[in-house]
Amino acid sequence: MIKLFFNRGILCVLFLGIGSFFQADIKAQENRTVSIIPYPAEVKVLSGSYKLKESAVLETIGFSSNNLLNFSKSLLESAGAKTVVFRNGNKKKNGSLLLAIDKKMDLPTEGYKLSVNQTGISITAATEQGIFYGIQTLIQLFDHNSHAFPFVEIKDYPRYSYRGLHLDVSRHFFPVNFIKEYIDILSFYKLNTFHWHLTDDQGWRIEIKKYPKLTETGAFRAQTVVGHSRIPPLRYDGIKYGGYYTQKEIKEVVAYAASRYVTVIPEIEMPGHSMAALAAYPYLGCGDNPGPFKTHETWGVIKDVYCAGKEETFNFLTDVLDEVIPLFPSRYIHIGGDECPKDRWKVCEHCQKRIKDENLKDENDLQSYFITRIEKHLNAKGKYIIGWDEILDGGIAPNATVMSWRGTKGGIAAAKEKHDVIMTPHTHLYFDHKERKGGEETVLQGGFLPLEKVYSYDPTPTELTAEEQKYIIGVQANLWAEYTKTPEKVWYMLFPRVYALSEIAWTPLANKNWTDFSENRVPEHLAIRDREGKRYNVPEPLGLKEGTVTGEKFLFSLKEPVKGAKIYYTIDGFTPHDFDNEYQSPFNVWVPKGEERKLKAVTISPSGKRSTVVTTVLKNSE
Repeated sequence: MIKLFFNRGILCVLFLGIGSFFQADIKAQENRTVSIIPYPAEVKVLSGSYKLKESAVLETIGFSSNNLLNFSKSLLESAGAKTVVFRNGNKKKNGSLLLAIDKKMDLPTEGYKLSVNQTGISITAATEQGIFYGIQTLIQLFDHNSHAFPFVEIKDYPRYSYRGLHLDVSRHFFPVNFIKEYIDILSFYKLNTFHWHLTDDQGWRIEIKKYPKLTETGAFRAQTVVGHSRIPPLRYDGIKYGGYYTQKEIKEVVAYAASRYVTVIPEIEMPGHSMAALAAYPYLGCGDNPGPFKTHETWGVIKDVYCAGKEETFNFLTDVLDEVIPLFPSRYIHIGGDECPKDRWKVCEHCQKRIKDENLKDENDLQSYFITRIEKHLNAKGKYIIGWDEILDGGIAPNATVMSWRGTKGGIAAAKEKHDVIMTPHTHLYFDHKERKGGEETVLQGGFLPLEKVYSYDPTPTELTAEEQKYIIGVQANLWAEYTKTPEKVWYMLFPRVYALSEIAWTPLANKNWTDFSENRVPEHLAIRDREGKRYNVPEPLGLKEGTVTGEKFLFSLKEPVKGAKIYYTIDGFTPHDFDNEYQSPFNVWVPKGEERKLKAVTISPSGKRSTVVTTVLKNSE
């Protein structure tokens, strides 16, 4: 039996049962695979396996990172070693686990080589980060049936240098312990960037000591819309809501992420999505006597934005950024730049004066001026900006990196102008979109994004030349939280789609295989999560799709999407339960002429979690 758990925030493996080492003839085995996500660049599975001895040796060469040593020690102890002996050497001495830094390795910074054979396990990399990723792969290699590690030779490295996952904590606030667990998931699946969306219309979540009202006022809203904000009439819960992170907590999260080789990039939204700041400091709005404003209580795009004509606005924002910069070692600060209506600017005498004084063409040029001015300040502090693709409007700031969310056109345009690009199109990578078409889905933002569509995405546009493609530095998925109120809902939205994100960000394009991913590796990983008692979105039975098919005779061959799960179905139109037909083997359904049948099926996981019901209408219209 194998169980994944968090030990002081570190993802470890608990192996029950202690075995002894044995060896077998080493021969390459065709048609053998390993349940690793993301799938490595090169894998050779060999015949034989390795079991740890009760007294394990952890040998290191070329480094002395307490972080990696402690992580590795926990792994070995969880794998059955009663004692772990540390040894630092200059050459391999057949220890149970050898971790070696070789700066001359011909692999990218985050690459590694992992070998399991009769002498033990070795992980070699040019950097500690590469060693860390090798350890994540080793955890996944463990065979909980044989209580051993299979003999393998793996050479691995990422496709993209930037591999990100975003979380919106402005619409709904999540505590520090949950943020750490979120970071654990990133690091385990070899994502290396956490994009922390800290400010928006509905809440300001970061302490700024020079401007205390940002958290006293801007971090809280009087109430929150109930249900979908696009379905009138709007109703509210009447409950004050909010929260924020102190600078001490921010530092704690950033340090925690760094110990797992995850970079935290903060987002401080501007010039739009600024209602929480305006509620705290109304003078930042357009006009001579703006406001009053309030932290917004529903979702959507708001017309009130920072005034681009007042010097007070830039003084405020540079002061804020000067407190943010020391908290985040990241090269980047995300400054938003999206969904900024120009309505207020068009009638604001300060903004119009700015346009005239700076010889700008229009309000789009004014936004470009705004972003460029902020960029200059950050560049002077040694930081670079990332902005959503609207920062292209009116001309992009000189050193900006573009995060392309409105599709791929913005990213393509930026790459052609030789700007770095991170692809995050809402069509494929917005995890706030629903994953199922069935009527049982919870309230969500909108859109439809099944696992297969996420997995199908290639972040490097073929429209670009080989030289232009070099500016596509990475990929990111975004999880907006308008309708994601709790940590459990976050996990529901994230799993299993984060597996697909991991693979498109890391795995070479030629190694991607949807059938192996969806039918073999995802079920294994979901089964582990199921045994942990962790929330996830249980997939519908593999082999069925929502919709209508025509004919007289239908053959159904189904497969469980979670290893160990059961599938139940009905053909009478009623909702299937665990006392209905249990799928055992392929079956036929006949439909008389002029009639139809409704085949409904549900997955029930080993822990009792249910998928939504998938309905396939079988119609014989002849």
